[in-house]
Amino acid sequence: MKYPHLPPRRAGPCGCGYLAAFVALIVITSLQIHHHHLKVDLGRSDYAAATATQQRRREGDGGKAAARWNWNRRTGAEGLPRGIVQTSSDMFLRPLWDPAASRAIPKNKNDRHKALLAMAVGISQMQNVDVMARKFLNESYTVMLFHYDGNVDGWRSLEWSDKAIHIVAPNQTKWWFAKRFLHPSVVAIYDFIFLWDEDLGVENFDPKRYIDIMVSEGLEITQPALDPDLSTDIHHRITIRNKMTKVHRRVYDNRSSMNCSDDSKGPPCTGWVEGMAPVFSRAAWKCVWHLIQNDLIHGWGLDMKLGYCAQGDRAEKVGVIDSEYVVHQGIPSLGGPSDTSKLPRRSLDLRTHIRRQSSAELEKFKERWEKAVREDEEWMDPFDA
Repeated sequence: MKYPHLPPRRAGPCGCGYLAAFVALIVITSLQIHHHHLKVDLGRSDYAAATATQQRRREGDGGKAAARWNWNRRTGAEGLPRGIVQTSSDMFLRPLWDPAASRAIPKNKNDRHKALLAMAVGISQMQNVDVMARKFLNESYTVMLFHYDGNVDGWRSLEWSDKAIHIVAPNQTKWWFAKRFLHPSVVAIYDFIFLWDEDLGVENFDPKRYIDIMVSEGLEITQPALDPDLSTDIHHRITIRNKMTKVHRRVYDNRSSMNCSDDSKGPPCTGWVEGMAPVFSRAAWKCVWHLIQNDLIHGWGLDMKLGYCAQGDRAEKVGVIDSEYVVHQGIPSLGGPSDTSKLPRRSLDLRTHIRRQSSAELEKFKERWEKAVREDEEWMDPFDA
């Protein structure tokens, strides 16, 4: 029996090719992941080996390497060799070319001490600031100007303008600037920080002699005394110049509101300077910078607590220097002119608002201090009688 001839069957579409490609993709991806993990494991192994080597070195050299490691950890530079670490900076202006240029590193006539004068200034006080700045620049000290009115170009006419550091922020106080631009690590090269107001007369002031007195007297926080005959804005008797002494550390006042005597242990009878013209040693400034509150820009209340940064007994380490004295002119230029008879109503209102804000910040500062004392169980007041 013969069967009819049938045509050959054609193979239908099959998903085998797609399946093979999918499997190959999975295999390749798995290999890549495995390779990545292997590299990470090897990297960890190398790092662990390096760490173990460092540990053996630390253990095998009498603790010297351990000290180096701990030092780098304190600076946040534990990943770097110690020799490359620079923990501080300075305010010297560096040229864009010719590193041998004379202005790269100014020659300090006073090799023993370096000082920084920092002031918040406005263009209306340029003439007075000019006299102040020259006193410091003549001794090769550094001058930094914080421009609260935004006007820097107006200072270009002064021959020393290019030697000073200029920082601009509208309507900010010296405490705002100091908190942001005078970090202790940045100004660590300076032995003394002068954080002054712009309205001080310095005819009878010499910064080099002043620093020499601070050193010889063992003072950490000071201010120049105020000339009582010419100063127009004196708030505390301890700041008044004593013509019979080189330095005084306390004031005597038998008024009931003050009652300052030899038994007095704290401000404003002793261990106290005012905020208009404080001068800090390097060690004191490291502490004071942390005391300045980031958001309380007027600095009210700081003066009563500066003694905690005096590196010892505030009655001995804080003082007013009489032989180098200044005149406080009392010109409130930040926020408006000082001559109230010529002021528009709006400027008077601005001064009123500023004073209210300052008073409010004083209360906040007191509250923060009291809260910090309550909550820090390990802290003990060194001046608590």
